[in-house]
Amino acid sequence: VTHSIPACIGSMTFNGKQLDNESPVSIFAVNKCYETVQDGTFFDGSGFAALVREGYKVRADVNISLEFRTTAVHGVLLGVSSAKVDAIGLELVHGKVLFHVNNGAGRITAAYEPRGTNSLCDGKWHKLQANKSKHHISLIIDGNLVHTDNPHVQSTSADTNNPIYVGGYPADVKQNCLTSKSSFRGCLRNLVLTKGQHTELFDFSRAFDLRGVFPHSCPGAEH
Repeated sequence: VTHSIPACIGSMTFNGKQLDNESPVSIFAVNKCYETVQDGTFFDGSGFAALVREGYKVRADVNISLEFRTTAVHGVLLGVSSAKVDAIGLELVHGKVLFHVNNGAGRITAAYEPRGTNSLCDGKWHKLQANKSKHHISLIIDGNLVHTDNPHVQSTSADTNNPIYVGGYPADVKQNCLTSKSSFRGCLRNLVLTKGQHTELFDFSRAFDLRGVFPHSCPGAEH
């Protein structure tokens, strides 16, 4: 077993002696336990999760679905970007959800603007689907569809072979389809990427880099 247990551990004794877990000698990626916990992964607003070290190829088609819960109006949700211009990006900006795609000919954006600035940032779960099909892109937020016209109809493939960054990204990594540098604060769950018949559910505890992210532990209320 090479990954940590997604659980809470308490009242541990060693050789009959109670261990003091309030003041450990060292600590790494361990969060406090919450009295009320929901399924999901907690992002504390300081970092990111990095998935698929060997590189994710977006190419012509991809469908991204996830659920998020936050009280912040800004935050990176997901980005995959080549060192050139080809990229995709999902982010919250001023309470709107933006889905950006660049197939090499220029960035296009589908934007979902809720009726109230804070209606997506109300601390409740919201369901997001972002679809790229060649040069067409669309967003579905809580069942509401938004799509956008793309003038670059000949450019259909986002040629990436790069990690998927969720909730933020390192300062030295280029993200051509994200405008925000703010790390996401809140909870994410059920991140699924689908290409054709292949569906992949991502487990954050298996990320190759986690900073300020606590898999399988979403506090029932903001702390």
